Amino acid sequence: MSIRRSAIALCAAVATSLTLVTPANAVVVPNPVIDSAPGAEIAMKPIGSYDSGQFEESAAEILAYHAATEQLLVVNALSGNIDILDISDPTTPKKVGAIEAGAGNGINSVTVREDGLAVANVEPADKTDEGAMLFFNADTGEELGRVNIGGALPDMVGISADGKYAFTANEGEPAEDYSYDPEGSVTVVTLPALGTVVAPTQDDVRVADFQAFNAPGALHEDVRVFGQVGDSTTVAQNLEPEYITEIDGKAYVTLQENNAIAVVDLATAAVENIFPLGFFDLATEFGIDTSDRDGEINIRNWPLKAIPMPDAIEAYSVNGKNYLVMANEGDARDWEAYSEEARIKDLGDEDEGLPPICEDFDTGSELSIAQLQEDENLGRLNITTTLGLSGDGSCYTELYSFGARGFSIFDTEGNKVFNSGEQFEQKLAELHSTGQLIFNASHDEGWFDNRSDNKGPEPEGVALGDINGKTYAFIGLERIGGVFVYDVSDPESAEYVTYVNNRDFDVSALDEESEELVDNWAESGDLGPEGLVFIPAADSPNGKNLLAVGNEVSGTTTIFEIDSLVEDQTPGGATGFQQGSSAGPLVALAGVAALIGGVAAFFSGTIPQLQAEIQKLFTP
Repeated sequence: MSIRRSAIALCAAVATSLTLVTPANAVVVPNPVIDSAPGAEIAMKPIGSYDSGQFEESAAEILAYHAATEQLLVVNALSGNIDILDISDPTTPKKVGAIEAGAGNGINSVTVREDGLAVANVEPADKTDEGAMLFFNADTGEELGRVNIGGALPDMVGISADGKYAFTANEGEPAEDYSYDPEGSVTVVTLPALGTVVAPTQDDVRVADFQAFNAPGALHEDVRVFGQVGDSTTVAQNLEPEYITEIDGKAYVTLQENNAIAVVDLATAAVENIFPLGFFDLATEFGIDTSDRDGEINIRNWPLKAIPMPDAIEAYSVNGKNYLVMANEGDARDWEAYSEEARIKDLGDEDEGLPPICEDFDTGSELSIAQLQEDENLGRLNITTTLGLSGDGSCYTELYSFGARGFSIFDTEGNKVFNSGEQFEQKLAELHSTGQLIFNASHDEGWFDNRSDNKGPEPEGVALGDINGKTYAFIGLERIGGVFVYDVSDPESAEYVTYVNNRDFDVSALDEESEELVDNWAESGDLGPEGLVFIPAADSPNGKNLLAVGNEVSGTTTIFEIDSLVEDQTPGGATGFQQGSSAGPLVALAGVAALIGGVAAFFSGTIPQLQAEIQKLFTP
């Protein structure tokens, strides 16, 4: 019985994939990049997209899904509002309204409780001023009220799994000239009981600050505290919360520039701990491609340390133990009054005022230090000037680069249990070799290798989803685009499942010679994925697991459908063919052959495209 269902389901999947040839919406590209591991149990493809028509204006960033209305809430930083997209038909998302932040304000993040109580972070025109939380009813779009948050630059907002608290990471970035540097903080707001869709009051607001870590010795030495110039004089000012997640009453906050995680107890609104994330040794642990000027893909070990500096973070539990999944983007402090960035070739340049590499530096190869600093080796790579200096500050004994070009899993005690190493770049190199994409292209510039000197594919966003009893991590790549999917059910042995990129690499948004925007830039598809949200089948409008992605550069919001390729082990489940069955694929292939034969006379012009789509279903 399950085998027969498999054939029918797979034939239906093939028929559905024809929409990729003639997409319902122009920003679903005709031939998205789709790669899957042998034995992958899920498959993912883009099925619909909403196009704001705005290039590189952050017109689609963080998003949330409200199941009751079948709507996506999408942060549009260009307008300073939240766009409301109807995805009752996920193949044709439509804008049906907006939530306005008010003149001069911007919105950075949004989330929604299952009863429709939604909250958004509001940033005032001056980012160093106090921010606010805006509450609204997702069922009606009605604003319910606002509260001040007691912190500046509210970045990521969330609601606890039990619905009791809303919380926000307040980044507290300095002014460009460092005339003022607000403290970083985390705001915790007690919400009305589930089912009561009203705004909380100012009395419900508490602020977890970092002032206790101003005391000498209170902070682990590997937590990066640096760039304290002008008004920035304390540790609390230097700690900058970025992204936030929650599990079992604890919030876990990425302090991105500090390369650390803060642990906040929601019940007491107190910071309990800050633990560092450490560094990766690129001489021994894994390799990266470091140059955009060598004319080739060259992923290898180098005498470098990588600073993970994660952006997005999500939490999940396995066998009663909690874990954190983090996208290791990397992000430098780079302001008018202070910047930590430098290229390795500039070390020792008197005009730049940078100390040289120490004479006894071990290059790890036959290369001399001077050769190491050439453009085709490490010369173009961006590093931090804040780490690796000798005791007297006269030269660099170690070199530290930004980001780790993959993702990591830590337990909530601060122990690393998995890192993807060079897997992302190696897979992208493989897909480049088969002509499916352009290795380390940027989001706006579809040119070969041009991000190798600066964080490579730059993973940024993360979402988690449970499918058929397994937990999957969806990691968005800010630069080259696309989403990597890993099975993280066993945190210590996460496995690659698939990579999907709704991008046409034959179209570069910017002309390579003039660097001007080309007329047909929208045909390039999704550029710069920022926010990701997993929509489980039980809540989705079409009964399928979905992934929604907001793309800040192309201004598109794209829906991906996730199909199960195995028997659903849950009671009453019946999707795909049974894992381990050799007959299932054969029957499915027979069904595909019959489908081709039956439609050949009518669709002779599309058969090559149909065959190409079918091949994707069976290509590892």
